Amino acid sequence: MFLTGEFSQAEATGRAIEALKAKGFGPQALDMFSTEPVELPPGVLDRPSRMSLMAVAGAVVVCLLAVVFVYYTQRSYRLNTGGMPLFSLWATGVIFYEMAVLGAIGATFVMFLWESGMLRKDHAAPRWKGAEGELALEPGRILLRVRCEPEHFAAVGECLYAAGASRVEKVQNKS
Repeated sequence: MFLTGEFSQAEATGRAIEALKAKGFGPQALDMFSTEPVELPPGVLDRPSRMSLMAVAGAVVVCLLAVVFVYYTQRSYRLNTGGMPLFSLWATGVIFYEMAVLGAIGATFVMFLWESGMLRKDHAAPRWKGAEGELALEPGRILLRVRCEPEHFAAVGECLYAAGASRVEKVQNKS
């Protein structure tokens, strides 16, 4: 279950995040939503990202697949080349490079969607106009959502109110 607090200032949201981190809630349990960019001090809600690792892995995998495909294509078609090599790295190097770049771009895009929560139903963003039992995301407001067990609701609610939350509500998981 989630406990969601509504804030009007980024400083109050930062204080709530720091208080929750002191109580043992990690960055993976905290989600912040706003209709406008919110500038928090460095280190307040930093999450480790694996996007650069996945970009390199995607480039290597797609490049190797391109090498295998080109090699197989050139070897499977019987062609008299007059003594020239069938598989020339100089002639196909551009293809390998372009496919590696395509793999890096594709992996980066997929990781962006994954880390932003767009591909995961358990990290869905709140609706613009509040549905039944859900806080509305209004312009100029900041929502801080905390994933916690029901026995921690009272302590988390106190932290949110102490930091300056105007409202705190319980929200059910949609999954």
